[in-house]
This record gives sequence, C-alpha cells and structure tokens, in this order.
Amino acid sequence: MGLVVGTTETATIEGLSAAGADPEAMWHTPAADAELLAYGDVLEAPAVPVSPSGCPTPALITRAVRELTGFDLVAIDAGLGVETAAPTVALGSEPGRDIRKPTAVPGAASLWERGRRYGRRLPVEQLTLAESVPGGTTTALAVGDALGIDLSVSSSLPENPVDRKRRVVTAALATSGYSPGELEGRPREALAAVGDPVLAVLAGVAAGALESGTALLLAGGTQQLAVAGLLRADGIDRPISVATTPFVVDDPSADVREAAERLGVDLVVTDPGFEEASGPVFERYLAGEAKEGAGMGGALAAATRENVSMSSVRDRITTLYERLNGATTHA
Repeated sequence: MGLVVGTTETATIEGLSAAGADPEAMWHTPAADAELLAYGDVLEAPAVPVSPSGCPTPALITRAVRELTGFDLVAIDAGLGVETAAPTVALGSEPGRDIRKPTAVPGAASLWERGRRYGRRLPVEQLTLAESVPGGTTTALAVGDALGIDLSVSSSLPENPVDRKRRVVTAALATSGYSPGELEGRPREALAAVGDPVLAVLAGVAAGALESGTALLLAGGTQQLAVAGLLRADGIDRPISVATTPFVVDDPSADVREAAERLGVDLVVTDPGFEEASGPVFERYLAGEAKEGAGMGGALAAATRENVSMSSVRDRITTLYERLNGATTHA
C-alpha cells in the first residue's frame, strides 16, 4: 500500500473536518497516521489522531489489518506540515494553501509529474493507493466543481457540513477567477487553483502506474473518486477500482455509487461488521464518525482477499486500541 500524506490550510477552516481533536492536532494527523501504519504507534507525533469526540483515526483499522496480513507499506510525503518519524518517499515539500487564496497548490503540475514518474517505475503488478489529508473532502469537492464533475463528497463528521463546504468552494472558485466547470479537461490547473498536494501526487502516481500496466486500486472514499475524476479529465480511460467502506457508501449526504458510475469506476465495498462488536471504536464509527481514510477500505478489502475473517479484524482492532489506550498515546 502506498499512503500519500500531506496537509492543506483548508483543514483549519472551522467545522470542515474531524480528523483531529482540534485544529493544531489536525496539522499532525497525516504524520501520525504514517507512523501508526509503519510502527503500530506514534513516535514523533504527539498523539494518535482522534476526533473531538474521541473517535480514533481510520489508520488504526488499517494498521490492525496490516498486522494480520503483513502487506507492504510505503509512505509518500506530498507536503506535510510537520515532520514524521515514518520512512517516506518525498515527492512534495509544501503544504497546500487555503483554497480561498488565489492559488492553492502552486506546484501542482510538478507534483503530478513527479508522482507519475514514481508510479511508472514501481515494480509491482497491483498498486493500492491511500491518503491522509484533513480537509481533503472539501478540496476534492472544489476540484470536482472546477472540472465540472459532480462529486457528492462524504465527511469525517457525523453530520456532513455540506452547506459550509459549498460556501468554501464557491469562495475558492471566485477568488481563483473560475466558474464551475470552466477547467473541464484541465486537471492540473484545477488542482493548482483549488486542490491540495495529496490529490496532485495521488493523481500523478496513479497515472504513472496505469501507464506502466499496473492494476490500480484507490483505497478510500470520495477523495479517491476525485482522483478518478482527475484521471478521467486527463483522458485516462483504463480500469480503476475504488475500495471503500459501507460508512461512506451509506452516507445519505453523498451518493457515492452514482458518482462512481458516472466516472466508470468499479466500487469495492467491504463491511467490517462493526455492529457485531462492542467498544468505543466500533460505537463511534457506527455513529457516523471518520467513515474512511488512511486506506481503511483498501485494507479491509485486502483482508478479504487474504481470507482473514472480519471477526479477526475486529479482535485485532480491539487489541490495538487497548494497547494504545494503555500507553495513553491517544489521550
């Protein structure tokens, strides 16, 4: 699994994301997610990311599956705001700007090309790409609007703040000087105007992998549909699959299946059966928090491919949560 991590100032806009206990903690979330997936705990990051209500990061679920299946991991730095102790491949260096500024990602075209070269040279037959970037559903919505692609995006919050996101996106496009759909067929310009560096690198790596004949699985939710939209806007018509969770697909505020169909994307949904377990992790996810991220949907799909039962996954999630809780790393 390739985990692309980075940050955008868009995440600091109040009420857009629950990918961190507060705005300052949110800045550390991608770096912490990379450490958790690499080591099973955080090292340099101050804490395992939790939402304001205490819901742990989806990286905890992805890590639990990794402990059961042993899948390979590479973390790709697309523009972290803080350092991470996880080993990374650096393809970016600057966090994204608030999309309400005139240019959100000045080096978007360069990030795409660096990602494309990297993806093209990866010696793998199948590549799973995941992401961690707080505020990413808002930038995904903005990029979709700029391209003229209807993306109904989900949210890490129980109640999707769609109206607030729409206001931010409207302001972002106005500041950038574009109307909705004006950048149709111009994905790099859309990314530069209203995107984030993680989307740029994801799209580039995915394009390079497809170019070399690698089978591509995008692990995530509506942000990965935005990646698919960027690839389609670039004229790439090869098969793409998106692996996600039922928490995203069942979100009434985002019609994910319809969006996937419009983009010609194969949607893979793996149900972890959280309703069959008890504990704070399962309760928060069933209440509609987090939903997806850090490759959770892709990890669950990998568990199914490796014939690992969801019961075993749930047990390992509980064990990992209790281990981290005992170390007080998430408090």
